[in-house]
Amino acid sequence: MRRLPVYILIDTSGSMKGEPIESVKVGLEAMVSSLRQDPFALESACISIITFDKDVKCILPLTPLEDLQLPEITTPDSGPTHTGAALKMLIEQVDKEVQLITPDRKGDWMPLLFLLTDGKPSDLQEYNNIVNEVKKRKFASIVACAAGMKAKPEPLKLLTEQVYMLDTLDSAGFKKFFKWVSDSIGVGNRSVGSAEDLVLPPPPEEVNLIV
Repeated sequence: MRRLPVYILIDTSGSMKGEPIESVKVGLEAMVSSLRQDPFALESACISIITFDKDVKCILPLTPLEDLQLPEITTPDSGPTHTGAALKMLIEQVDKEVQLITPDRKGDWMPLLFLLTDGKPSDLQEYNNIVNEVKKRKFASIVACAAGMKAKPEPLKLLTEQVYMLDTLDSAGFKKFFKWVSDSIGVGNRSVGSAEDLVLPPPPEEVNLIV
């Protein structure tokens, strides 16, 4: 069975400490539970989680859904949001983990990327420099979520046209967001190298597209 690589980048800066990050954990658990009820996802989806604050960590390398155990996610008390450094690590992981098509191998489906932040990149110059490199990796879809009233969607528009706003940082909002993520993964069966754009299911009313 061909794999569907799914990369999830989560802002863990100090402003996410407390209820916001606990709500993200609830959402991730709901996402995994939903995916495990989807036969396609259960056979093919592989999940990776990268967290970013002042440090960037790949807390979950690309792991088959059936083997996945959600790692502990922690936040510092304060500090910058190194989104650019997170994208740099993402590229390194994708280049290492995603199997491309060869004459004798089908390769993986085109990967999906979901990025969640409640602020803006502190390393804006590095972020701006790395965005085009991310686009070269041929993701089937890149979805960025600006969560909370202090989130800045403008930098995210450089990365993708699919920028969504989540007004609240509570568990109900994140559960619906991650449920939508799981629905999107369910339609992610596009092969690496396909020129077709992935059509995502409509988001819940709490998740608003930024035009």
